[in-house]
Amino acid sequence: MAEKMRAVVATAPGKYELQLLPVPEPGEEDILIKVEACGICAGDIKASHGTARFWGGDGMPGYCLPPFTPGHEFYGRVVKAGPKAKGGFKPGDRIISEQIVPCGECWYCKRGMYWLCDPHDVYGFKNYLNGGMAEYAILPKGSINYRVPEEFTIEQAALIEPYACSFHGVEQGHIQPEDTVVLAGAGTLGLGMVNAMKTVPHKKLIVLDMIDKRLSLAKEFGADLVLNPGTCDVVEEVTKLTDGVGADVYIEATGNPAAVQQGIDLLRKGGTFVEFSVMSGTSTIDWSLIGDAREITVRGSQLSPFCYPKVIEAMQSGLFQTDGVITHRFDLKDYAEAYRVAQTKDALKVIFVM
Repeated sequence: MAEKMRAVVATAPGKYELQLLPVPEPGEEDILIKVEACGICAGDIKASHGTARFWGGDGMPGYCLPPFTPGHEFYGRVVKAGPKAKGGFKPGDRIISEQIVPCGECWYCKRGMYWLCDPHDVYGFKNYLNGGMAEYAILPKGSINYRVPEEFTIEQAALIEPYACSFHGVEQGHIQPEDTVVLAGAGTLGLGMVNAMKTVPHKKLIVLDMIDKRLSLAKEFGADLVLNPGTCDVVEEVTKLTDGVGADVYIEATGNPAAVQQGIDLLRKGGTFVEFSVMSGTSTIDWSLIGDAREITVRGSQLSPFCYPKVIEAMQSGLFQTDGVITHRFDLKDYAEAYRVAQTKDALKVIFVM
């Protein structure tokens, strides 16, 4: 095994560089893996921009703790497992870890809500929990790990994490068989939700996006109808399609603050609004529309509790489609270009392949 490894390291907002670091040594309860691939998430992009949610400011505490290696959408092969590491993993096993490493001790963890863990330690934002934009990574004590099937392609394995988040987002809609569901956003996570909708009885799925290529993929993956808000009045169209009532469930997966008002406008009275994405800015709405006027239920969605096994099984069965979602692959040395491309309209999922 190599003594040194390449790793992307963030030292401050907007200051990222490729470094040569010692390969970490796993502790008694840790697992060392050789990373096969790691995706770039919207959260990684926003962190690189130095947004307040990640670095502090505008009255918000900082979440990032540099220097750290980014990346929570990664998987690889076991190189070495500590003698007390859980799961029975052995060298050579293909493995993936949930993006959060829960503390096991906080109020939420003790009540089984580990994905809401108070310390909320997610790979790739803190110097004691480095992520997968490196040739090797540590899966520490408390990490929640799963086997990746040997037959999975790089595309399938790299999409387990985002698709698991998508699955939970759909679960949060509490969708019923007669529901018309509107999904705003056909990026990687939105396409994961189109897949997840195959597991939920529903009447109709309508997908919205400003990019026609993404809408074509959404249609191919199983959407009943796709609409481009840039070329039609989607509120008017959805209202017509629901006999003037409105959609039953709206899932916001764009990150655009304007999509919040759009969702409120096209939901029926008593409908459900699921907020999924990491917002690019603050959204202001008239909250009386949610309460007094409409009695809308608002639900959030965070991470992917209990969803990895479901996604892995659905991929194995062929139910979940992945072709076309990963649009760009890069080597670690080209990290700056990878981050740039990930922010363009031509990109869906951008990954590093080691």
